[in-house]
Amino acid sequence: MAKRGTGQVFHVAEEAAGLTLAAYLRQQIAGTSWAAAEKLVRARRVTIHGNLCRDAARRLQPGEVVKLLDLAVAAPPGPRDVHIVHLDDAVVVVDKPSGITTTRHHEEAGWPARRRQMQPTLDEMLPMLIPQYLARGVQKRKPRQAAKPLRSVPVRAVHRIDRETSGLLVFARTVPAGRILAEQFRQHATQRRYLAVAVGRVGTGTVISYLVRDRGDGRRGSSDDGHGKRAVTHVRPVEHFGDAYTLVECRLETGRTHQIRIHLAESGHPVCGERVYSAPPGVTAEDRSGARRVALHAAELGFIHPTTGELVQFASRLPADLRKLLDRLAAAHGRTSA
Repeated sequence: MAKRGTGQVFHVAEEAAGLTLAAYLRQQIAGTSWAAAEKLVRARRVTIHGNLCRDAARRLQPGEVVKLLDLAVAAPPGPRDVHIVHLDDAVVVVDKPSGITTTRHHEEAGWPARRRQMQPTLDEMLPMLIPQYLARGVQKRKPRQAAKPLRSVPVRAVHRIDRETSGLLVFARTVPAGRILAEQFRQHATQRRYLAVAVGRVGTGTVISYLVRDRGDGRRGSSDDGHGKRAVTHVRPVEHFGDAYTLVECRLETGRTHQIRIHLAESGHPVCGERVYSAPPGVTAEDRSGARRVALHAAELGFIHPTTGELVQFASRLPADLRKLLDRLAAAHGRTSA
């Protein structure tokens, strides 16, 4: 066990694999009863790998990091925080807040409904949100303009953004639309622009590497031998905050998992709030920004509409938490356009 400012941190060892979260807390914290351990979880005071966990029966895996917080975590965003940007019979474009997972991980597929309801994923929320969105639209029309409501069926994820990343996503509403959109993402034919707040003074450039699932320490990263999937990120500074931080624009030529976070970190400029990927050894990149999450936002999304064949484009402004972060950095370091 180790202490870190706002709580106690535990690293799950091999011998603890398979224990429930409540049993593990009892084992690690002397004098903790079953009732007390379960109360800590219900009180939003336990995270696993930085994510709030409210399931005392969740079984732990070796290497997971469990943190007992001194203060309860704020309630996560819910359906009312999700904004539908565009809806038609084929697609729905959504502006996702930070803190919501796009879709279930494979290991969560068999979870019971009660456990899923503790924090639903975006693709689970949308079938409920779409009828509400349509109902609001019908109420705004004059009676003579009322139209037949669009169908509401389960949506199909064709790409993802990280839980902490905010911004634009498109989901398919039909099987044919899903196939067409998925192929566009596979062929890197979509347009995606991200905004990130990075450590240090970042210049214009293109990062090209080959990403692998395990770079040697259990984490994703670039390989030295050319093996892996080719990843290309075009980087351009938007604003500088002294030499300490930069608001950067990242345009994806490819769309690999964690691509921007990895490329910026390996370039010596980790995204503020990053807890997984760090700068290379010997490179000073200290993050004192106070960012409470990975400061990354999917600001623009463009694709060929699967039904009309037309290019459609959508934009999303930086959310309030990142705008406040930039204001704090400007007050501390000054602000200049790149």
